Amino acid sequence: MVFRTLAAAAALLVATGAAQAQFTLDERFTDADGDMIADVPSDPAQLVDPSTLIFAYTPVEDPAVYAEVWAGFLEHLEEATGKSVQFFPVQSNAAQIEAMRAGRLHIAGFNTGSNPLAVACAGFRPFAMMAASDGSYGYEMEIITYPGSEIESVEDIRGKQMAFTSETSNSGFKAPSALLASEFGMVAGEDFEPTFSGAHDNSILGVANQDYPAAAIANSVKARMLDRGVVSADQLEVIYTSQTFPTTGYGTVYNLTPELQQQIRDAFFSYDWEGTALAEEFGRNGEDQFIEISFQEDWAVIRQIDEANGVQYTCD
Repeated sequence: MVFRTLAAAAALLVATGAAQAQFTLDERFTDADGDMIADVPSDPAQLVDPSTLIFAYTPVEDPAVYAEVWAGFLEHLEEATGKSVQFFPVQSNAAQIEAMRAGRLHIAGFNTGSNPLAVACAGFRPFAMMAASDGSYGYEMEIITYPGSEIESVEDIRGKQMAFTSETSNSGFKAPSALLASEFGMVAGEDFEPTFSGAHDNSILGVANQDYPAAAIANSVKARMLDRGVVSADQLEVIYTSQTFPTTGYGTVYNLTPELQQQIRDAFFSYDWEGTALAEEFGRNGEDQFIEISFQEDWAVIRQIDEANGVQYTCD
């Protein structure tokens, strides 16, 4: 197992002249306080107070599984807000961002890599993240293969196929792309054949079933799949482990009324995890509480990786 610092890899790409992307909010939004997220509108006419709140969790695995996992928490949200709350089973990061941008999604958990785009283009205001009881949080990007693949190191991927998840995923695409280019001099389409599986569980299953010789994945998803017996440890080998990244960020769309946003925020931090489906599922990663986060500070390394990859926060 190899450990590297992807922030350094991203910084190297910036220093050596890779295309850069400055993080800015869409012109629809303002940021008068400089915290890098959309301000809540001061004009009451621009605020919304829907009778039914729509919640979506990042589409990393089968949405049907997570509808049940989140059911108890959504009941807690209903009690805290006095409103009906519905689970929206999104199929892609792009669909999730578009739903919030169009006003059809009010509360969401966006994955690490899509957080900046959701903030910039959809008016997402993240404020919470799952963590362990001691306050520690995050996951690592891993590059995995299967026993007998003849891939023993990252360099061995050269000339072979490598699976990514989606272009908005940090661990499934952005971070490994920065790493492969800066540290190993390997560019997709030139030094190896890229393919996209659509989700972390698809990539993990693809490697376990020997459909992909290698893949970049989030080890938090792998841990949950191992715990549920979807795959077994002897089907996978890890050849690279990154630094720790922030995990899914939870928050609201910017134009809910301030009172409603505060009620939702309070609901996250007052939720009792003990004995819940949420604790059973995410306890596999050691997570058992929500903690407060700052997009400006906690996502700095992710924005740096985006900058290194030349990501453009296009909101059209």
